[in-house]
Amino acid sequence: MRIGVISDTHGLLRPEALVALAGVDRILHGGDIGREDIVTALEKIAPVTAIRGNVDTAPWCRRFPETRDLELGGLRLHMRHDRKTLDFDPAARGFDVVISGHSHKPLIERRGGVLYLNPGAAGPRRFKLPITMAILRPGSDGPMADLVPLLD
Repeated sequence: MRIGVISDTHGLLRPEALVALAGVDRILHGGDIGREDIVTALEKIAPVTAIRGNVDTAPWCRRFPETRDLELGGLRLHMRHDRKTLDFDPAARGFDVVISGHSHKPLIERRGGVLYLNPGAAGPRRFKLPITMAILRPGSDGPMADLVPLLD
């Protein structure tokens, strides 16, 4: 199973992201979607699970929760836009992966048996931060993730 993880599109779905997501089994959007048609476009590639971020305040955003727990490919995942708001120990609750966005800074980090994944921002460039997303997949030694640069 290949899971595309994207965040902070802020209303911009780059063609490079569509190419990178081709063939994934599922897409997770970590919030700050920006426009409803972003989700519609992603759903043409694979089923989408999305959460809302701090810029997602329009009425259409209400259908997306602020956090989401799900199981995919044998992995237990917790999604929230801002990792700094995490107020529990994900390992103690049996999560394998915590997915967040918000900072626009890509991160893959293992702590306490949990993979923390921030795919970075796939939308408009902020400061000099890279434009990225990620691919997540189950592995024999636990979840594995790779960052996918969308622009040089």
